[in-house]
Amino acid sequence: MSSRDDDPSTTQRRTIRPQRELGVEHGQACLIVLQGQRLGQRIDLGLSPLLIGRSPEAGLQLLEHSISRLHSRIWLEPSGYRIKDLDSTNKTFINDQPIIEAELKDGDHITIGSWVFKFMDTSSLEVRYHEELYLLATIDPLTELYNRRQFLELLEKELARAASHSRPLALLIIDLDHFKEVNDRYGHPAGDIVLRRVSAILREQAPQELIVSRIGGEEFAIIVPEQPLEHAVSFAEGVRTAVAALDLHADTGPPVPPGITISIGVASRDAETNTVSKLLRAADEQLYRAKQAGRNKVCSTLN
Repeated sequence: MSSRDDDPSTTQRRTIRPQRELGVEHGQACLIVLQGQRLGQRIDLGLSPLLIGRSPEAGLQLLEHSISRLHSRIWLEPSGYRIKDLDSTNKTFINDQPIIEAELKDGDHITIGSWVFKFMDTSSLEVRYHEELYLLATIDPLTELYNRRQFLELLEKELARAASHSRPLALLIIDLDHFKEVNDRYGHPAGDIVLRRVSAILREQAPQELIVSRIGGEEFAIIVPEQPLEHAVSFAEGVRTAVAALDLHADTGPPVPPGITISIGVASRDAETNTVSKLLRAADEQLYRAKQAGRNKVCSTLN
């Protein structure tokens, strides 16, 4: 999949850490989103300076017209973290006061455009509280993928972005084949193992810019920004092949089936699928075709 680093319409996701395995070492600081897209998410601050602005050069890219291309900079000194306004048009605010440069203190509120961040030491109990609230609201606890609610919110935003900038967008709907038989024959603990293993494969196969979610019992979705339909179909075939090659008997624990297959429906944004409900319906129709064709298949409007 191609990189989107040179696309000024892209919000850099690599600086936002939604999943619990992406924590930082004790003693570092972070920003918590109090107002803005992805409310409650945490942005880790490490040893490298963090540029904030609309530009693709920014480590934290915020797509809002009131935010300058290079708006602010946060960096670490021996005495602690500092923030500097980079001659932005609409200024950087700390606790509602405009600043040129300032030391950041635990609990400070940073306002950039309409975004509000809270600066916090990651050892703080409040950080863990915010993280747990975010995880409960957006992450499926079994698979640690985004849940359906967060998926729908992100799909709506990606559709709006794609429409605004005339960019391609594709959607994969993935369903595990004969999963009810797995639960009936092997039991729900085995079913949970299958779901976790398939989720791990989806994460491994998906490049960083893709959004992977569990949207139902045995149903998953992957949002594929910036890629035409034919590329999304090729990616889907790779996912299908990787899952079909999965050796579930390598796991210890309760008995499980030897393997599992998936069926995938792929649709892309166009004039007929320019809303969340229409794009979902189009992908679901292709998933139904894959099931009717014998399962373990990828179907799209290309085939």
